[in-house]
Amino acid sequence: MTGVRPLHLAAELAPAPPDGGSRTVAGTVALARLAEDAGLDFLTHDDSFSRPGLDALAVLARIAPETRSVGLVPTVTTTHTEPFHVQAAVATLDWVSRGRAGWRIAVSPGAAEARLFGRRPAPPTAALWQEAGETAEVSRRLWDSWEDDAEIRDVATGRFVDRRKLHHVDFEGAAFSVKGPSIVPRPPQGNPVVVVDATRPAARETAARHADVALIRASSPEEAAGLRAELHRSARAHGRDPGLLRVLLTLTADLDAHPGGPAALAGLAADWHGGGAVDGLHFVPAVPGRDLPRFAAEVAGALRDRGLFRTAYEGTTLRDRLGLPRPASQYAPKGADA
Repeated sequence: MTGVRPLHLAAELAPAPPDGGSRTVAGTVALARLAEDAGLDFLTHDDSFSRPGLDALAVLARIAPETRSVGLVPTVTTTHTEPFHVQAAVATLDWVSRGRAGWRIAVSPGAAEARLFGRRPAPPTAALWQEAGETAEVSRRLWDSWEDDAEIRDVATGRFVDRRKLHHVDFEGAAFSVKGPSIVPRPPQGNPVVVVDATRPAARETAARHADVALIRASSPEEAAGLRAELHRSARAHGRDPGLLRVLLTLTADLDAHPGGPAALAGLAADWHGGGAVDGLHFVPAVPGRDLPRFAAEVAGALRDRGLFRTAYEGTTLRDRLGLPRPASQYAPKGADA
């Protein structure tokens, strides 16, 4: 694959079968391992305040010790939650997974969900995405509030941390303020990977400004290429390098009912990626226990046979998988190693 723009593959590890039943921990771990054996970049796990089920962060924290290489990206709703607690939980997942964590930012616009918390009425969607962006920003500052070598762990002297290398973030947002520093040391990746579903226009500004991976839905390669170009332009306008923003097509499919099945899906991924419309595919299985193993074995396998997908993992972190650098702490002295 030398000299070829890498193709990225991810899949949704859905929280429960469509019949509403529960999946065993062993079954969920087995699906994650199948995805890992196929070399997938990462697995997402959806979550919402509007339905019962296990917390996505907790599920992936349980899966982390049972896997070695695949990235783990829970959906985290930033509405009605405390940003300080959100960042600490995501940082903890990065530590538990040894640098394989990300988080997919979501918002909660529903009045029924707002009533569950009783803190405030649901703000307009645009305001929720602005708040989500501020949560992403303060999370990044809190992850950086510990310099990489702030931990001492000197048993003889009883010193755990060098306080000179802890920093207050002093963040003031529209809906919250955070002083910091974090209660969790800087994560292995520096900043865990930020994923945003940018299909809806209201989320695109947040994606362009904060996301490492943007997910889109599109019915044609031309539509996808237009969305990717829009995100890149907006990222550049925010002073970011658009070459460091990965754009993946989210596609829900029943591989038993899909015209041509896995072979057709592999062809679509190859064509859209080769034409520059997307950087890869985020697959949402219609029936996880059936479709995810077929995607891992047949779609990823077909792309590997074409020389478009990895034969083995390189590096150790999710950022390594995505070709993203590990950012330096914004509070570390200039010239310090990341």
